[in-house]
Amino acid sequence: MAKEFPEAPPAFRDALISLGRAQTRPDVTLAESPAPSKIAPYAVAVNGEVTAPDTDGTGRFVLLHDPAGNDAWEGDFRIIALVKAAVTPEAGGDDIWADVAWSWLEDALAGVEHRALGGTVTKILNRSYGELAERPQDVHVELRVSWTPLDPQMEPHIQAWTELLAACAGVPPLPEGVTMLPGSTS
Repeated sequence: MAKEFPEAPPAFRDALISLGRAQTRPDVTLAESPAPSKIAPYAVAVNGEVTAPDTDGTGRFVLLHDPAGNDAWEGDFRIIALVKAAVTPEAGGDDIWADVAWSWLEDALAGVEHRALGGTVTKILNRSYGELAERPQDVHVELRVSWTPLDPQMEPHIQAWTELLAACAGVPPLPEGVTMLPGSTS
């Protein structure tokens, strides 16, 4: 990624290198995608998809850098992250689901140096009527969050985001030191 930004400041190039070497969950596939161009002078975006069987989770991780800094960010880097996942109607019907999803974000970021964390959790409930009444209820959750990393080492930030993405899609966390084998879900 750093080769794509030869004119970028060293801090942004270092951040890109750290993104490239991050060891993330094997059940989340990552692919670079076009980044927003009007929010900051330098930006990179990564899309993610949970590939574990019987799951539906996607997301986007955007790293922004403004060497001049940004008062609203409280720094010169900002991460904007999106997570979308299908959840069971039982889980999605629970009124505390948003609080649980936010706590997963806080857990994922525990130990990751950051500040100015903010965002929203949205639950989307689709119920069919009339000729479509036989369709099962469909529930999706969407987290839109942002935070300011305190240094340009982005490995722990993208790792936290992939953990959040997997958790929202219903994939259990891996115990520390355990690697998921291909094709397994627990």
